[in-house]
Amino acid sequence: MRNILNTLVEALSLLWRALDQARRLAVNLLFILLVFVLLSWLLVSDKPEVPASTALVLDPVGGMVEQLYGTPDERALLKLMGRHRPESLVRSVREAIREAGGDDRVKALYLDLNRLGGAGLATLQTLRRDIEEFKATGKPVVAAADVYSQSRYFLAASADEIMVHPMGLVWLPGFSSYHNYYKDALDRLEVDWNVFRVGEYKAAVEPFTRSEMSPEARQNRREWLQELWGVYRTELAAARDLSPAAIEAYSRDFHRKLADHAGKAAAVAETEGLVDRVVNRDEVRDRLIEIVGEDEERHSYHQIDYLTYLEAIEAPREESENVVAVVVAKGAIYNGSRPPGSIGSDSTAELIGQARDNDDVKALVLRVDSPGGSSFASEIIRREVELTRASGKPVVVSMASVAASGGYWISMSADQIWAHPTTITGSIGIYAMAPTFQRTLAKLGIQNDGLGTGPFAGTLRPERELPDEVVEAMQLAVEAGYQEFVDRVAVERGMTVEQVDQVARGQVWTGAKAHRLGLVDELGGLAEALDSAAETAGVLDDYRVAFIEQEAGTTSKVLAALLEGAAGRLEGGWLSRFTLSDRWPGLDTLLGEVTGLSDFNDPGGLYAYCFCDIE
Repeated sequence: MRNILNTLVEALSLLWRALDQARRLAVNLLFILLVFVLLSWLLVSDKPEVPASTALVLDPVGGMVEQLYGTPDERALLKLMGRHRPESLVRSVREAIREAGGDDRVKALYLDLNRLGGAGLATLQTLRRDIEEFKATGKPVVAAADVYSQSRYFLAASADEIMVHPMGLVWLPGFSSYHNYYKDALDRLEVDWNVFRVGEYKAAVEPFTRSEMSPEARQNRREWLQELWGVYRTELAAARDLSPAAIEAYSRDFHRKLADHAGKAAAVAETEGLVDRVVNRDEVRDRLIEIVGEDEERHSYHQIDYLTYLEAIEAPREESENVVAVVVAKGAIYNGSRPPGSIGSDSTAELIGQARDNDDVKALVLRVDSPGGSSFASEIIRREVELTRASGKPVVVSMASVAASGGYWISMSADQIWAHPTTITGSIGIYAMAPTFQRTLAKLGIQNDGLGTGPFAGTLRPERELPDEVVEAMQLAVEAGYQEFVDRVAVERGMTVEQVDQVARGQVWTGAKAHRLGLVDELGGLAEALDSAAETAGVLDDYRVAFIEQEAGTTSKVLAALLEGAAGRLEGGWLSRFTLSDRWPGLDTLLGEVTGLSDFNDPGGLYAYCFCDIE
């Protein structure tokens, strides 16, 4: 009987294994079939065509960035979950504008700015110059939006015609920089937020030690905010044939002007000369039909959006063997490897190393758009820049909207530093923070006790008060880190330590001011930096540009396509309904500040970071 049962069990087990193998085979075959169908669709998809007479629609979504965040599949997954960050790549927008300027099929440029988010002033100025060059070809530029934010309007100001919806407005409140301050809350919770810093202007720690901005930080911030606002007003006024004083009056007296026009903001903008016409969306469409003709199938104007346009055109392949490589360092700086759109000591160092080891690369341009982060990670990247210089290849840094604190650290060892006049840079300083919660826990009846073999054993614990020995050691480490930063700047910039200290201590500067102070070499954008790198390498008359970035694998691309399709069918994010930020918009700001701190991972706890964002 036992033998019969054993035989039956073995038979059933064999049958189960066979069924399981068949199931796995079926699933694998189905997956292969799906991949084959998807790849076939991608390969046979018709290439988009540019109409014979069309408007190029420039409709950027979200923030304008130097590098998109994450891999394609990561971005698609975040979009599916409703947690993606809408972004548009600056160089894609620029390439489309430049190519369209010389394309006879493109008769006009339409700036559809309704979905544009924020952008740094330096980025906006660069895009405006591209738009002006397009206008110089004699083709019209038309801008329209329901509501113009400051970023949207700065781009629109270059247009031949600016239109706004009758229920819209042009909102120019000026630049601002505000942060939450947590000291009172920490005191009530009896949290000891231990702070170590050098420099009275290093404001990154102030939200945890004060209830308001310090006088030193307020003075420094006021200076560079006013400088940037002055540039904004001046360029806007010139574009609209107004005076900077008129822009200032519109900004400061908006409520009074609104009262004079019965609350109709669009009418105010038209009266003040900021827009040319107040029109409905259908009237915008009709105006574009007048310019480029009607697409009778769509009952609209002939159009092609800028991303589709880039797919459609066959950009000439540059054949030069002389490469000027570009590595983008965008976002906060972390230790280790990070995805595109943020900076990791290992991942960014590896990209720089690839440029150094490639014989075709004659020079390197490091495009920096970063407020800083880990001081250790910053030094790892700076060392790679130094090694590339030592290899005989010129290194030029091109600062984008922000290159401050750790962003300046990774820049300082280049052969040349280029910055836009409106780049935010400087903030040379170091800090560390170590919160402890022993008093909070004591109120809950929780005590921590034990013993160690020395004064530092078991001390770096959040539930224990920091001993005096640890406090002294951490302050010494911060002071040594600051001195290392200042000494290195002095060597690289040909300044004395005393001269660097006068412009350091956490002070923030615009690119124009940093140029006068000797912290940057030249004023200009990425194009000028590329030419300078090529000239230094002796290949100015014959070179091509190549961006060195983390490559997305085939699996990532296929998965991204599948997820993108799912996200599109599910209205861009079925999980977004479960988020709290839609109901409490301020929650994102608070969570962003808290999670930003928790993400920092410097092994020594020392940070070179600048709270220098503006709105």
